[in-house]
Parts: sequence; C-alpha cells; structure tokens
Amino acid sequence: MPPPCSLLCRLATLLCVWALCQAQLDTKLPPGTPIIQLRLAGDKHKHYEGRVEVYYNGEWGTVCDDDFSIHAANVVCRELGYVEAVSWSPSSKYGKGEGRIWLDNVHCSGLERTLAQCESNGFGVSDCKHSEDVGVVCSQRRIAGFKFISTLTNNVESLNVQVEDVRIRAISSQRKRVPMTEGYLEVKDGGKWRQICDLEWTEMNSRVICGMYGFPGEKRYNTKVYNFAWRRKKNYWGFGVNCTGNEASLHGCKLGHKVELRGNTTCEKGLPVVVNCVPGRAFAPSHAQGFSKAYRVEQPLVRLRGGANIGEGRVEVLKNGEWGTVCDDSWNLEAATVVCRELGFGSAKEALTGGKLGQGMGPVHMNEVKCSGFEKSLTECYFNRDALGCSHEEDAAVRCNVPAMGFQNRLRLSGGRNPFEGRVEVLAEKNGSLVWGTVCSDSWGTIEATVVCRQLGLGFANNAFQETWYWSGDVSADDVVMSGVRCSGTEMTLAQCLHHGKHLDCPRGGGRFAAGVSCSETAPDLVLNAQVVEHTTYLEDRPMYILQCANEEHCLSSSAAAATSSSYRRLLRFSSQIHNNGLTDFRPRAAHNSWIWHECHRHYHSMEVFTHYDLLSLNGTKVAEGHKASFCLEDTQCEEGIEKRYECANFGQQGITVGCWDTYRHDIDCQWIDVTDVVPGDYIFQVVINPNFEVAESDYTNNVMKCRCRYDGHRIWMYNCYIGERPEITGYNIIECDGHLSCSKPFCLWMTTFQRGLNSEKINA
Repeated sequence: MPPPCSLLCRLATLLCVWALCQAQLDTKLPPGTPIIQLRLAGDKHKHYEGRVEVYYNGEWGTVCDDDFSIHAANVVCRELGYVEAVSWSPSSKYGKGEGRIWLDNVHCSGLERTLAQCESNGFGVSDCKHSEDVGVVCSQRRIAGFKFISTLTNNVESLNVQVEDVRIRAISSQRKRVPMTEGYLEVKDGGKWRQICDLEWTEMNSRVICGMYGFPGEKRYNTKVYNFAWRRKKNYWGFGVNCTGNEASLHGCKLGHKVELRGNTTCEKGLPVVVNCVPGRAFAPSHAQGFSKAYRVEQPLVRLRGGANIGEGRVEVLKNGEWGTVCDDSWNLEAATVVCRELGFGSAKEALTGGKLGQGMGPVHMNEVKCSGFEKSLTECYFNRDALGCSHEEDAAVRCNVPAMGFQNRLRLSGGRNPFEGRVEVLAEKNGSLVWGTVCSDSWGTIEATVVCRQLGLGFANNAFQETWYWSGDVSADDVVMSGVRCSGTEMTLAQCLHHGKHLDCPRGGGRFAAGVSCSETAPDLVLNAQVVEHTTYLEDRPMYILQCANEEHCLSSSAAAATSSSYRRLLRFSSQIHNNGLTDFRPRAAHNSWIWHECHRHYHSMEVFTHYDLLSLNGTKVAEGHKASFCLEDTQCEEGIEKRYECANFGQQGITVGCWDTYRHDIDCQWIDVTDVVPGDYIFQVVINPNFEVAESDYTNNVMKCRCRYDGHRIWMYNCYIGERPEITGYNIIECDGHLSCSKPFCLWMTTFQRGLNSEKINA
C-alpha cells in the first residue's frame, strides 16, 4: 500500500490551486494578444443567446462555425460575464451577420480568457459565408463580481447591467405602495448603488426601465417632489445610457457619454434620474377595492393561452371572427414585447418558439412577424401572408415581465416532500396581528388549487387535497383563517377568490382536514375538434329494447323510464375527437385499482363523467342533456413520430398522450343526446370536456364547444361550431390589409359581421 500523502505533498497541492486561482483572477492578457470585444446579436429570443460577433480593428464581424465547439462557446460566454455555455448553434441560427467574418476554424481548450487566445486561421482569414455564422446560448447565471471592461467608446449591446443590478428606489412617502411604480433609478456597480445623471436621460430610457419592471408605459413625474426629496449624498454612476425604446431590457441599450465624477459637483446642472411607470390594468390598485377584484382579460384582438403564470402563454390573434395562433418563424423579442405591452405587462423576458407552451387549434393567422417594437398591437406589425405553411408545432409564445406584487409572501405550502406540494397556509390578520393559518377544505377543488400554484409561481395545479394529515405542517398554523373559498380560475391570488371573510364557517376544522395542493410545471390541455362534430351529426330512431344498457347508465332522458320496450328513442348522434395539446399526458385522477366495473357494457369507468352533452335553447335553458363516462380513454391516433401509450384492451392503462387524440365514434353507446321530447326549432348544441375539473389542465377555456343547431322534426343541421367563447360584437373587426392586420368600423361591415355570426369578410384594401 502506498504511504499516505505527506504534509509537503498537500502543501504543494494547495499552492497549485492558489496559483491557478490567481491566474484566473489576473485580468492582464499575454503580450501580443489582440484586443477584441464580443457581443451576442441577431434574431435572439433571450439576452443571453445570439450570434457571436467580434469587434476588431474598428469593425464588427462574425465567427464561422467550422471546428467550433462547446469549449469555444464556454470562452465566449465567460468573456461576456456568464458562468458557462449551455449550447452552440451552427448555420446562422440567429440570422446572417454582415461585414467581415473575423474568425474561422476556431480551436479552444476552454481555459482561455478571451476568444482571441484560441487558435484559428487568423483574423480575417476565412473561406466561409454568413450562412455559417455561429451562435451560442449562455447560462443565465452571471460571474460574481464580473465587471465589463469596455474597449470601445460607445459599447453596443454589451452593457453589463442586468435586471438584478438595477432598482427603482421609492421615496419614503411611496415605499408602501404596491406595485412600486415611481422612484430614483439606481445601478449597482462595485458593490454600491449609484444614481444616473439625468442630463441626457430620455423618455425612451424610462420606457425600457419600466418594461423591465413589468409596466407597459411611462409618464412624467412631479419634479417639485423630487427637488426637495433628495437629502442624501449623491453617488453617481460613471456613464449615461442611450436606449432607442424598443429594447426588451437595459442590456440591449448603448452606453451614453462618460460622466466625469467630481464628487459633490458631479452632474451639477442636473439631478438623479427618476422614473415613473404606468401599471397595466391588472396591477393598478383601485382606491375602493384595492386588488380584491379578480383580473379578467378583455383584450379583443390578442390573448395568451396555456401559460401557468400571469403574463405568459401561447399568442393567439382574432381574425375574421376566429382565434388563431402565430407561427414562430422570425419570432423575436421585439414582437414578443409588443404583445406583452399590449396586454398590460412590461417587456418580454422570452420569445418562445416550437409550441413550448402548448399547441393551439384552428388556423395559423400570422407568420414571419416583423415589429419595430413601438406598435400598440401585434395586429399592426407586418407579416408574410403568403407563407402560412406552419403547423401548430411552431406556435409562438411569450413570457412577459410582470410587476413585483409581493403575492408570494402571503401564502406558503407546508409539510410537503418537495417545494411543489403541501398544506396551504395563508397569512391573515387576527386580533390585530398577522398570523399564519390554514384554509378550510370544504368545497376545495382543482380551480382553487390552480390559483394557489399561480400565486406561488409553481406552475399548474396537479391535485387538490381535502385531507392533509400526512403532511406535518406548522402546528402553530393549524387554526383555520380562511373558509368558503370559491375561485373562478382567473384570480392572481387566493385572497381575490370569494370567501367568508372574517365570519369563518368550517365544521371539520383545520389541522388534518386543511386544504392542500400539489403543483406541476406542465399540464395536459384537452381540446375538442369542432369540425369533426359538425361533419358527423345525424339523427337515428333506435328501439328501446336495445337501449337497456344505455338507460341503466343514464344516457337517455328521464321520459325513457316509462317507455315500453317496443317504443323508439330519437338520438342526436355525432363523433367527438379530443386532442391533448398540452405538455403532459392526460390521466384519470382515480387510481387504476379504484376504477368501477360496469357489468352491462363490460368495461371499466376511470372517470364517472368525462363529458357533458347539452342541447340548449337560444336563451341558455337546457332542453336535453346527456353525459359520457370515460370508460375508455385511449390514444386512437397520434401525430407523426409519436407512439401510442394508452390502450383500453385487457384492463390497460387509460389516458391521452401529448400529441394524440381519442375518438369517440358516433356509433357507440351514449355518444348522443336523446332528443325524443324536443320540439322543432333553433337550438345551441354544447359539449363540455372534463366538466367537473377532475383532472387539472393548463387551459379550461377551450374545454367548451358550441354549435348553432336547427331541428325541423325530421332532420337536423349543425353549423357555426366554435371552441371557447364567441368573440363579442364591439363594432370593431380585424381585417387583413397590405400584409398587416388592422381595425375598421364601417357600419355595413358591422352589420355583415352581426348577421353572419361574427364571420367577417376578408377585405382587400
């Protein structure tokens, strides 16, 4: 056995490590190393990714992807202040650059301090084209204490100021205001917060700052208040800032002129910068109600769907009376920011592509969208109407900056095995002080759990629990402080839901019967194919003697109980094709061993009620109804490249895989509405999937399908089927005009739209 390492050996090892650390901290480069500057440019979706561009010899240029590797990407990212690289992309993924291709055949070991130290053909020696420009994706984590050393007089897109390095500091009279919309702008540099001189400050700069903090706009502030408010010693930053106004964050702005720091006489003719932001309607406090009223989107032209948190989702646009998606070709932060500001949020944090927040249904309305960043609506941006060959796998989505409301500080999950589950505990006022307590589990369900997960930023609800004895929560928080909770699902906080207020009523009490939740970052999303329903509808007169099983399962109207076996029932039959467009499989809530066997039909029911079928009068009154038990949830068909996972045969696992659909054919039992007692007339046919919210989904608004229906006593017509809510008549309509969408309000178009059920004509301007 070799002898243990001696003290001298260990000392030598420590010295080697110390020397390596010193070498990494040493910012001096070997003599003769070319001085370069790097930036990430192009059609990027996040500030930490993009096409690698090099500033050398007074000119910006690109890097060829030949021989490029993850080691070279690590060198690039560290040189820009990020901890490491996540990936790199060849073939001009972020668009083709311009000018010189400075570097080709780059070989890095990964230990170099600058890309200029890596082996290459030499600056400007390349046989590449800009179609081979390389790009990188860096880690979001920044190198601690990293300070950008500019080699340029005007450092473009390389200002080392991130969101965490900027703050709006309110004056004392406004510090309790939520959200904080106004105050001094301060930048953290060298461990100290510093102010910016306002001599070159513009409204465009304020627009960018407000966008970073979740606000769609900016406004002037009361200068008199701040002329007297500044009492502390000024400590100015050494630079100005020059933004054009369409940047998603301060990271995209240019450095302004250098500020000469002269102690108390710095910025002698100016004052520290103050920004005053305008909050979106969802975050603007009302003097009468505060934030007690739930926020409901009333945006008529653009909406977000499928997002777990407020300010994120798949982008959908209303065109010709029909909601459709946006293709991700050329989708970037500028276009995403227009969407975010339009909906009352700040600038975009991410422009998501590839159906990352779920796939939509229906048409793809816009492709290759190009925005300047100053449009008031995405519908004002130009797009390519001749390139609509996109599938829903390419649906564009956004994540927006939203104001810091402090909602997460008033709610917590306790006792769970991980941060995504636990007993729900809220901070409430009791006897004049704030205490933690539980929520009564009476009437507690998936919708309430959805609001909790959203408030905590934990994604979607996975389960709602009415017993939590298996989670050992904080004993001091066992008392119930909230009862009678009923949510609509649109609320941002649990406090916005209806509840009993101070007059609590919870017979079972808290403790082991307190409400609990489990959350998930992904969820399924079921959507019915409306066209299949519309095209497969017909009437059938069926004798009662072969409907005994259906009658036992309550699939016929109440009058069937008194019907003779020789009588007939008139059935409205149709097929339904239910797609899972979410990000995870749809599975029955009940465990496999608790499914109920139905002897008559010889099958298991994994959900007691999976769909409701209703025939309504034009004023919404039910005239006939049916239901469909989910005895067989399986993958009937899937998109290309996706394998079926669920099959009902042989007591198999039930569910619907992402990208697959389950088809209930028109000729199976209970796939109907009994219309025997319905008189001829005009009706509304309605299908509701997952009506009791037994299984959590990312979007319940698309679980309802409605059709207009005409019955003359012998035949039936189904037409104008749509998913979700029919767009309201506002007098405005969206039309296509010269490659962009716009609004028009001629009376004749309004009447045409009204008469055709909001199916507006396409107008060629």
